[in-house]
This record gives sequence, C-alpha cells and structure tokens, in this order.
Amino acid sequence: MDILRKAQHLETRIARAFDRAAQRVSGSSGSEPLQPLEIVHRILEIVDSHVEPAGRGRRMFPFNRIRVTLLAVTRHERARLEAVINSQVSLHQRMVTRLRAAGCDTTDLSVAVVFAAIRTDGWMHSQFHVEFDRVAHTTRGKSATDPNGPGVELVVTRGAAEKRTYALRSARIDLGRRAEVRNDRQRLIRTNHVAFLDDQDAVNQSVSRCHAHIAYDPSASGYRIHDDGSAHGTAVLRSGRSIDVSRGSRGVRLLSGDEVLLGEARIRIRISGDR
Repeated sequence: MDILRKAQHLETRIARAFDRAAQRVSGSSGSEPLQPLEIVHRILEIVDSHVEPAGRGRRMFPFNRIRVTLLAVTRHERARLEAVINSQVSLHQRMVTRLRAAGCDTTDLSVAVVFAAIRTDGWMHSQFHVEFDRVAHTTRGKSATDPNGPGVELVVTRGAAEKRTYALRSARIDLGRRAEVRNDRQRLIRTNHVAFLDDQDAVNQSVSRCHAHIAYDPSASGYRIHDDGSAHGTAVLRSGRSIDVSRGSRGVRLLSGDEVLLGEARIRIRISGDR
C-alpha cells in the first residue's frame, strides 16, 4: 500500500472519529450537513479503506455485499440523494470503478441502498451508514449488455497526472485538472477519474477542472468522448488527423490507439477487445 493511500485511509479514520465525538457531545455531526455528492465521495473513501493487501503487490476487497443506509427525513431530501445515487454513473458503478482501479475483483459485488427517516445508534456518520458482508460466492454469467462496457486503458502521454496509466471500466470516466472539483462555496461538484496535477505547468493548466468525459454507449457497444465546456477544447487525434469534439454534440467515438487532446495535454486510449 503506497504512502498516499495510507494517508487517505488515516484521514478517513480521523474524520470518522471526529464525527463520532461530535455526535456524542451534541447529537449531530457538529458541522454543516454534507451535500449528496459529498456523501457519495465519503462513502467511496470508506469502501476504499477496506481494501486489503493480498501479497506480491496484489490487493483484495474481502466483501461482496455492501449495504448503504442514507438519512432522508423528507421527500425532498430523498429526491436529492436519489438524483445522485441513481445518476448516469450510479453509486454501484462508482464503487466498482474505485475497487477495480485498486486491482480488486468485483465480479460478485452487490450494493443495496436504503433510506431511513431516523438515524440509529452505531452509524459511522450522522447522515449515512455503510455495512459490509460476505456471502457464499455465486457464479454468474456476464451480461451481454453490460452497462459498464469493456475495460479501457488511458495512458497520459503529455502533461502530468496523479498516475501515468489508468485501467478503468465504467459507464462514465471524468477527465480534468484536480481529483476533486469544488465550487465557490467549497462544495464538491465532481471527482475526476483521470486527474491532471493543478500546478504551474502550462500543459496542465490548459486542462480545465471539468474538461471532458468518456461515456460508454451500450447501443453502439463503444465509448465516446464528450467536451464538458473546457476553455481550451477537446479533440481526438487519429492517424494524424485531428477530430474536434464540440460541446453539446453527441461526442466522438473512440478507437484503440486514439489520442485524446485535452487542451495541450494528451491521453492515449486502448480499449479491451479492440485491435
């Protein structure tokens, strides 16, 4: 386990300890309530903290059942939570992407999300609780219409990101500068799967924080790249030809060997099964 991941795990445990202490003192989280996307991000951190080493550099997730309970006192609160939990990239898909990026097998992973009007004792946070379990493995065939699509490898060929190579499999892959994007009120509005460093490098600065995303289209059995309103544009470089990706368009279909241009930065694409 690398130093960064250890630091993330320690930060998560410390935050949970403060939450519990505040709850004992005042009966609440002791801070301003988390927004729906912040709750999702916190849950993903908790899931990530349960990844364990399996020897020889391998890692594993020892559970195949996750139950998430969300506090929703009013219908309005539940609607806001459901809008994020069941969005184009669901909580289940986010968990799968997170665990696969850590090298874990998620073949038999099941995620259940329920809502509660009252918080009970023992919750790890005043607004949600996560339970982990493992049941006997059940072999299941892969659906021919898997909404996550095939695996995709993204290699940063120009610019500096948190990693040089990303191996992902998700219905949506967000690309941008910074891993976490917050608004003027410091609310978390987006987490980038491929995150360029937010430093003074000119190439990195040409990448917008919410630059673009790659989405899997099950009807076409392929990935498409979409621009999210970037300042310096998005394009696909294929066989020496540049294909512009206009914001609001249906995007550009990606093929293995394509390079995605995010401003001046570049990412090379390899899709499993493509030649």
